Amino acid sequence: MSPPTNQESSALRPASAGGSGDCGQHGHVAGARPPIVAMAAAFCNVVRRVEELGDLAQAHIQQLSEAAGEDDHFLIRASAALEKLKLLCGEEKECSNPSNLLELYTQAILDMTYFEENKLVDEDFPEDSSSQKVKELISFLSEPEILVKENNMHPKHCNLLGDELLECLSWRRGALLYMYCHSLTKRREWLLRKSSLLKKYLLDGISYLLQMLNYRCPIQLNEGVSFQDLDTAKLLSAGIFSDIHLLAMMYSGEMCYWGSKYCADQQPENHEVDTSVSGAGCTTHKEPLDFREVGEKILKKYVSVCEGPLKEQEWNTTNAKQILNFFHHRCN
Repeated sequence: MSPPTNQESSALRPASAGGSGDCGQHGHVAGARPPIVAMAAAFCNVVRRVEELGDLAQAHIQQLSEAAGEDDHFLIRASAALEKLKLLCGEEKECSNPSNLLELYTQAILDMTYFEENKLVDEDFPEDSSSQKVKELISFLSEPEILVKENNMHPKHCNLLGDELLECLSWRRGALLYMYCHSLTKRREWLLRKSSLLKKYLLDGISYLLQMLNYRCPIQLNEGVSFQDLDTAKLLSAGIFSDIHLLAMMYSGEMCYWGSKYCADQQPENHEVDTSVSGAGCTTHKEPLDFREVGEKILKKYVSVCEGPLKEQEWNTTNAKQILNFFHHRCN
């Protein structure tokens, strides 16, 4: 993908895993399986399902490779991860570590979909086929979280998927929808006919990006926490853990701008998302998304961080300030 600022060269890359679980204080209710037994059964389900999904993904990669007609680094790496996954699943199921298997599968999906995303961007999202392809890629990138949820393991509190992998999955879905919407906003006739569809893509994309920003809580600065670099401390206390977090803020702010500009005349929808800019994983609250309100909040923070702790890094705030000016005049 070709992001809009020079800081974005490493934007769409995979990460790794960690986490913790949360069980009831006093065992289990009458008639239910004990927590340990239930967890063991869930782990077995995860192993079995990951193996099935891995086979499907491997077949898909084979099709992509044949269609490309040449070797691709990301497809080769994805295929290698799935081959390792298959070998591990071939061992005794009781000995398989579901966390390792799920991480291998997730890394393969990240690489496989990255190849397809780049192809879509290179072709400027062909109008006749992009909608279905984007939907397919979102489905692939949602599968790891769905798998955890289906086995009654809350993704935020389960060590099968760590914060970094969860962030990466949300980022990739949000960034994909950002690039797709960016392409759609250039198609005037399409906008006149299908602005309601653009609004859906924007709401979903913003939701994924805010979700990505909210997986980890900001570091609380106090006397028990020491930092050698004050600017780094300020970033961590603001919930900014990487360049990707900044990009997610700018992307979601720009998507709020598109929503306010192109979808303002539509009836409001009850599309509830966590509208906090950072740290909502600690105090989650959901509310209907207001494009202007959310866009202003997140872009003000983006500008503050870029012109504060990151001033020497020369992050571009011109577009963010222009959008904030648009929101200001729209409000008045």
